[in-house]
Amino acid sequence: MAASTPLKGAELIDCARANGSFGIEVAAQRSGYDDIDQFQHALKQACDSIGVEFHSFDALVKLSESGPDQGVIIAPDTSSQL
Repeated sequence: MAASTPLKGAELIDCARANGSFGIEVAAQRSGYDDIDQFQHALKQACDSIGVEFHSFDALVKLSESGPDQGVIIAPDTSSQL
C-alpha cells in the first residue's frame, strides 16, 4: 500500500528496505514518491539523520537482506544451566 504523503526519516528507511526486493520504482511509490530522484534524495537525508552511510538504494537493500547483526550471543551451554 502506498503512503498518502511521502514518508520521511526512519519510516522512509523501513519502507524502502521492506520493499527493496520489488525494485526502486515500487519502493519509491510505496513510500509516497512519484519521482525516483526525490525518493533517493529523501532516503539519503533520512540515512544521514540517523548516522547511516547511504551509498545507493541497492546497497541499502543488500544491507537489509544480509539480516540484522547477530552481535554477541550470551546463553548457557545447556538448558539445565538456566
